[in-house]
Amino acid sequence: MRAIHVTEFGGPEVLRLVEVPDPRPEPGRLLVGVSAAGVNYADTHAVEDSYLSSSALPMIPGGEVVGRTEDGRRIVALADNYGGYAEKASVREDLAIDVPDAVSDGQALALIVQGLTAWHLLRTSGRVAPGESLVVHAAAGGTGSLAVQLAKAFGAGRVIATASTPEKRELALSLGADVAVDSHADGLKDRLTEANGGRKVDVVLEMTGGQVFEESLAALAPFGRLVTYGMASRQAPQPVHAAQLMGRSRAVVGFWLMHAIGRPGMYREPMSELLAMVGDGRLAPRVGGVYPLADAARAHEDLRARRTVGKLVLDTSR
Repeated sequence: MRAIHVTEFGGPEVLRLVEVPDPRPEPGRLLVGVSAAGVNYADTHAVEDSYLSSSALPMIPGGEVVGRTEDGRRIVALADNYGGYAEKASVREDLAIDVPDAVSDGQALALIVQGLTAWHLLRTSGRVAPGESLVVHAAAGGTGSLAVQLAKAFGAGRVIATASTPEKRELALSLGADVAVDSHADGLKDRLTEANGGRKVDVVLEMTGGQVFEESLAALAPFGRLVTYGMASRQAPQPVHAAQLMGRSRAVVGFWLMHAIGRPGMYREPMSELLAMVGDGRLAPRVGGVYPLADAARAHEDLRARRTVGKLVLDTSR
């Protein structure tokens, strides 16, 4: 089968299309004929071995696939040991979820990592209460664009989106954000406060790190929560000390989707809700780009350069 094979850690240049043996069927796993694979920012970390979990070489990147099982089921699944950027993948049976006909491949891929992440950021970690103000950074991206929509559906108050270009800010507004501001780190605290009518904000969903994290923390109101779920800038923020949190009764909460997998009520149930919302039109995942499998490196380049919006997909038939 054709697959993207990585034999050395690095940037997009290490992603190469080669022929490799098909995965072997194993007990408790399903062999999936992959119609499309999702591309996540975490994949760019995995191929340079800078993610939360260590990568091992050689590897086939990609943590999410949609396609047909050998008995004809159309499923979307997490690829727990990577392996998604390929024409076939082996996935755990308990991580495979049937996809309704009303949901496209791209929409299903948008939900399995980024949709679940957005759901848990709001419900589990951020615990956004009705009427609370919320900042969604990278609001035109895969997770952010879903978080904006879900926040409004879940009853959040003022939703403040950040994005790097006027076009991305317009997209965030079209998805339901009440206001959209420039995501540049300099002066970000003041822009967030101004966007909330001069008041500090209740919850921030933060995935950039570095100065953006620090400005976001400074923008929190008493009892506010900052949920950190990424470090796209590849810059670590300054250490957070207890006095900074106690002084304003603020909280910093980390979230990684892998900790939700296997816990009762944290995987299939949210996915069922998300799929139902897409099916009846309450949620509209954005598919921002479909790339041939051979162009995986270009997808990573575009993602790292912030040239993309919504969900990126690799078409394994091309």
